[in-house]
Amino acid sequence: MLDRSPLKLTVLAIATGAMLLTAGCGGRGGKNRDTAYVARDVDTLYAAAKSRLDRGDTRQAAALFDEVERQHPYSPWARRAQLMSAFSYYVARDYTKSIQSSQRFLSIHPGNKDAPYAYYLIALCYYEQISDVTRDQKITLQAKTALTEVTRRYPNTRYASDARLKIDLVNDHLAGKEMTIGRLYERTGRWVAATLRFRNVVDNYQTTSHAPEALFRLVETYLSLGVPEEAQKAAAVLGNNYPDSEWYKKAYELMSQHAPGTTAS
Repeated sequence: MLDRSPLKLTVLAIATGAMLLTAGCGGRGGKNRDTAYVARDVDTLYAAAKSRLDRGDTRQAAALFDEVERQHPYSPWARRAQLMSAFSYYVARDYTKSIQSSQRFLSIHPGNKDAPYAYYLIALCYYEQISDVTRDQKITLQAKTALTEVTRRYPNTRYASDARLKIDLVNDHLAGKEMTIGRLYERTGRWVAATLRFRNVVDNYQTTSHAPEALFRLVETYLSLGVPEEAQKAAAVLGNNYPDSEWYKKAYELMSQHAPGTTAS
């Protein structure tokens, strides 16, 4: 499972705190139902949106922040409302609209000081939608791309620090997907196809938790394909990097049994 800790919301709260506090000076207004389509002055409308967000009515808050932008497109509040709309949609788990709001903000204000936050929010929206390894991993790849973009553009920010941690988790998830498919191929005797999957883990996800097992599985598949020399190479890499792992012990026993002329270390 991927990390679902409160860390991301803590970071989001830090990032949006200044905007929320600044917005608080506009008065509360809109005491009744805060209907989004009633024309109001910008201070009152923004305050109504913030009040909804504070009460946890995130969808209505997002609609009201959108209304700030619609009714007062050239005010300083409109720029702030775009990002707060994206945040509100994110909390409401409407990730598609959150991404759209963030992308709209970036298209209009690419050099704004809050641009790193907008990129980070897009990445989080993809990250939250990552599915189990048994399913298609298109969203997982989108999350990795978006997280990598954060680290590339803003390497020294708090967002990049969190993005790097999440990239490690995403890589582990993608490696897990490769292992799931590889094991299936191995169980059904499709040795070449299985070898390609395990090889991908070793070559591209070598820092993940799946690397030791992938090396052991390569030992198995290479022996099944009748190429003990390649099996010995995989076992040697396993022994050099994970000498105390259960996978190396299994590989050593396997090599001793099926390829006694070679060694696993």
